[in-house]
Amino acid sequence: MAQKRPFYRDRLQNLSLPLKSLEQLQQIPLLTKADLIPSSQPKAAGIFDLPMSHYTRMHQTSGTRGWPLPVLDTQDDWRWWIRCWHYVLDVAKVTEDDIAMMAFSFGPFIGFWTANDAMIDRGATCVPLGGMSSESRLKMIQDHGCTVLCCTPTYALHLVSTAKSLGLDLTKNRVSRIIVAGEPGGSLPAVRNRIEQGWGAKLIDHAGASELGAWGFGSPDGRGLHVIESEFIAEVLDFSGDDPGGSQVAEGQIGELVLTNLGRYGGPAIRYRTGDIVRAFRDHDQPSTFLWLEGGVIGRADDMIVIRGVNIFPSSIESIIREISESSEYRIIVEQVDEMDQIRLELEGTAEQAAFVSQLLRDRLALRVEVAAVAEGSLPRFEAKSRRLVDQRSSQG
Repeated sequence: MAQKRPFYRDRLQNLSLPLKSLEQLQQIPLLTKADLIPSSQPKAAGIFDLPMSHYTRMHQTSGTRGWPLPVLDTQDDWRWWIRCWHYVLDVAKVTEDDIAMMAFSFGPFIGFWTANDAMIDRGATCVPLGGMSSESRLKMIQDHGCTVLCCTPTYALHLVSTAKSLGLDLTKNRVSRIIVAGEPGGSLPAVRNRIEQGWGAKLIDHAGASELGAWGFGSPDGRGLHVIESEFIAEVLDFSGDDPGGSQVAEGQIGELVLTNLGRYGGPAIRYRTGDIVRAFRDHDQPSTFLWLEGGVIGRADDMIVIRGVNIFPSSIESIIREISESSEYRIIVEQVDEMDQIRLELEGTAEQAAFVSQLLRDRLALRVEVAAVAEGSLPRFEAKSRRLVDQRSSQG
């Protein structure tokens, strides 16, 4: 049916469908984030091309041109998301006896929306913590006897830091499992150990993307992620050569994860380049036979950074700045403050311009960004955009 959809009509016109084997999948052009960007903003990503009346959910992901990218789901799509999340809940051994604390903002980014509904579908009790302070959230966890916490890895660490400042011992509460998503870290030993020791709880990793779906769940030993191959077709490709279509990597070699979702009829993503760099194994000793990614997502192929679960492209920030000034120099600084990843911006210009850019970043990216006005000529000049990004997190770890 995909060839009858407006978005895929031209992309698939030269293929003989249906395909007869997985090998033939490679005849289909790769899909990138840039391919999804509509000609006008704000407008849903191109793959969501059914009549609007078919969709019941709208969220958004980060774009690369200064505007968020709406993503849509039908009722059946949403049920598919929940089905994928049950793989994560299985590893976490969530039952109807659990009380789950959902520590995220419940804003327009898809975040833990599907996790919340999967918890409810399983019969667990969900406690949403929208815009509450960290102190209030910790009190709610204690007062309601929560047994499961859902949040980003950095926020789990931030709560550890907050608890220490309040004289609280998180190992004394009832939280025994922490499900993390939204950013790398859940499969990194150093991050994982700090969270598990701080909470006295087991960490379960998860991976997904707004435009693609909930594609991965953590291995029981915490050393990596499994791709949910009942719901996604996975390829791991090397794009370092001359072939723009990439080449298959050997077992255990590093490559970029390319996924095709199988259950999102309202937004089929066929051979989508996730930008996630992974080390994949089909021959492994894990209990699940699904493709195993040692160490989870170990890097990015593009310049995207993840701040508190929100994907941020430096090019998106530049697009917003260029609405204010065509030539103002700027610098993006990523740092860690009280265990939380933060982003701030230095901008050559006036205080009024800085305040305006800060408001645009909040409106477009749903993220508070401190923007400081600095004197003209005070920042370094670079030809490449990437040099304007200063990531201080590694030096602070």
